[in-house]
Amino acid sequence: MQAAGRTAVLQHIQKLINCLVNIKDETGEFLLTLEDGRVIDTKGWNDWEWTHGIGLYGLLKLHEITGDPDALRISLAWFRDRFEVGTTKNINTMSPLLTAAYLHEAKHANYLVHLDSWAEWLMHDLPRTDEAGFQHITYSHANHQQLWDDTLMMSVLPLAKIGLVLDRPHYVQEAKRQFMLHIKYLQDLKTGLWFHGWTFDGHHHFAGVRWGRGNCWVTASIPDFIELLKLPPEDALRMFLVSSLVRQIDALVQCQDHVTGLWHTILDDPSSYLEASATAGFAYGIIKSLRLRLIPREDRYLNAANKAIQAVLHNITPQGELLCVSFGTPVFDNADDYKAIKLTSMPYGQSLALLALTEHLRSFL
Repeated sequence: MQAAGRTAVLQHIQKLINCLVNIKDETGEFLLTLEDGRVIDTKGWNDWEWTHGIGLYGLLKLHEITGDPDALRISLAWFRDRFEVGTTKNINTMSPLLTAAYLHEAKHANYLVHLDSWAEWLMHDLPRTDEAGFQHITYSHANHQQLWDDTLMMSVLPLAKIGLVLDRPHYVQEAKRQFMLHIKYLQDLKTGLWFHGWTFDGHHHFAGVRWGRGNCWVTASIPDFIELLKLPPEDALRMFLVSSLVRQIDALVQCQDHVTGLWHTILDDPSSYLEASATAGFAYGIIKSLRLRLIPREDRYLNAANKAIQAVLHNITPQGELLCVSFGTPVFDNADDYKAIKLTSMPYGQSLALLALTEHLRSFL
């Protein structure tokens, strides 16, 4: 499987990084103004939100695989500047701590105090839903009693990694439980795809939407979690996670757009627009699942991954911007609201493309 040669892929990666750290919100349309007066720049690079956490994770993976010194330099500079300023803790702002744990483990920096503080907050101070789920609180909303499919990537993976780095096995056990709980309430038994959210307050899935990018966090985080914990093939949790992952990927293969290789922002609604950040996340997760032998190297999976990589490459501009990326998306009560989310360049779009191309490089080139 070779959508593009190694040199071409590396050139695309460098353009993606350049765009990642230079995206600007020229109009202020995508700024998040909080009740306390703070203004969070979710689009630009110099702020602290889940968008930046995913960006950092993409840079980390590139550095791990290629040794790229700029990826490491950019990440360390971001942490230096952001830790100096600080922010409030929530599910989404936890996401940069995943990369911080890796950098601390590799002795690139000493983040012990930060890792301890954030993980302890997550374990003991984060509001919980019924059954002690991680309530998906954000900067602007408490989201009372709500589980979201984003949470596994944004908070549960960081908790697991910190647990390993700081030798706190109870963190790892809690991360395992959160994966099982989120699968229990968010994976659709009928289709195998995931609902965006679940609330214990009324016991429903809101609009019942199987949202693209939310699903891609699952496709990415399950193989990452299995690899992170080094779960052996005979491990019961691994078998449970793999069965969930295979069910989802089988459904994804069926709803991929065969002309473009992209997926729709509502996966099983062809009237919703085609979206590239989810596509990049699916490419990353499927290719990594192939590499880890979580799914067999069958043509249907290889072809889906190849089409997705080609779709990602096709949607990168000469300036390195990934097109067709939907802005941040809350859980809605109406499917049409998902279709109305604007398309704009975002750090997570850049980074998901970076993750996809880096894993493609690692696995096939």
